[in-house]
Amino acid sequence: MTNQIGLIVKVMLLSAILSFLIKYAEPDILIPATTINVLIIILSPTVIVALLLGARLIWAKHAP
Repeated sequence: MTNQIGLIVKVMLLSAILSFLIKYAEPDILIPATTINVLIIILSPTVIVALLLGARLIWAKHAP
């Protein structure tokens, strides 16, 4: 039970930090609105998750 509460607290804290950064730090970050930047922003979460799941699959096959 403590483990689950800890996970929920971590997720909420990370969410609050991300929300703060989006609200206050984002206007200072100037990213040009180009097609390549849009593709990078849209596709990067999918690619990251695919790489992590692929690595996990490879590690699971090599585990004894």
